[in-house]
Amino acid sequence: MARFLDDLGALRISVFAQYPYLYDGDPDYEARYLREFSEEKGSVMVAALEGERLVGAATASPMAGQKPAFRQVFEERGHDVSRIFYFGESVLLSAWRGQGIGHAFFDEREAAARAAGAQMAVFASVIRPAGHPARPAGYSPLDPFWRARGYAPMDGLETELAWKEHGEERESPKALQYWMRHL
Repeated sequence: MARFLDDLGALRISVFAQYPYLYDGDPDYEARYLREFSEEKGSVMVAALEGERLVGAATASPMAGQKPAFRQVFEERGHDVSRIFYFGESVLLSAWRGQGIGHAFFDEREAAARAAGAQMAVFASVIRPAGHPARPAGYSPLDPFWRARGYAPMDGLETELAWKEHGEERESPKALQYWMRHL
């Protein structure tokens, strides 16, 4: 995993610059975040490679090792975070989409979660209004893909995470919706 962390940071900046994230990436932040992630016991990374080039990646790790902003909402509602696996980013260059790689990302992360004894897999998606001014024409949300994989939004389970969007002077909080699937 360590071999690909710099490439994953660059990939995150590139893919998350697009709607709905609109992330104005920071290589220093990426390096810190990914180093923390890679040092967390139980973390996994699934890589999509073209030769030696990273064209996509997906990450996951035990929820118990996540920052309080991510796990607190589960703890407050009585969920045993030791039985939950958190799926972090799933980023793939556009030229590689529609070829089954997204399904492989989920398959591999779900297998890792089961192997770790998790009973639930969760991820968070950014919440944007349908009429958001940066929403590109023809944008197709991933909700149908996630639902077909057995995931559903968890009513009332949301969190906030701050990042700097293109056009912003500084970070601002963004709402995220948790999705879940029983394994």
